[in-house]
Amino acid sequence: MVERANGYLETSFLPGRRFASPTDFNTQLGDWLVTANTRTVRSIQARPVDLLPTDYLSMVELPPIGPTVGLQQRIRLGRDYYVRVDTVDYSVDPRSIGRSSRSTASAHVVTVCCDGQVVARHDRSWAKHGVITDAGHAATAKLMRHALAEDHRQRQAATRRHSDGHPVTLRALHDYDALFGVDFNPSPKASSE
Repeated sequence: MVERANGYLETSFLPGRRFASPTDFNTQLGDWLVTANTRTVRSIQARPVDLLPTDYLSMVELPPIGPTVGLQQRIRLGRDYYVRVDTVDYSVDPRSIGRSSRSTASAHVVTVCCDGQVVARHDRSWAKHGVITDAGHAATAKLMRHALAEDHRQRQAATRRHSDGHPVTLRALHDYDALFGVDFNPSPKASSE
């Protein structure tokens, strides 16, 4: 019976229609159901609109806490500070790199939480292979890259000085080879006759 209803939707509702989003789909479906529910269905020998009060009486009350809906995943945020939902990548605050995060995607919003804090919230995109970047996340990543580069420069400068502060000369390895009398490139031997 369910398969027959799905078949009816596929052959009577879907052909020739275009949908911009899940909301657009639901809007068009709601408009179409007004007409579809007034036709007589052979299997139930009645019109669905006439049986609606009977259905309401047989329904149970909803639980006080609604069910969790949408996609959820636990991830460790990679160095590129993006999470993927379906085929779309969404930026996350790069300060969460390397930490365990939870992403939740509803039909309208993608949210990423880390340690109980929301570190990203984006409108959900239904495009294929998209990249959604928050300007604040990109700016934070740029600052972090500059700080890392500066830290690297400072470490390099620190390794070129002795612990008491005087500079240490960096020498090429072949200078040490000559000092210790090591020759890794022996000259060809003269042939003796």
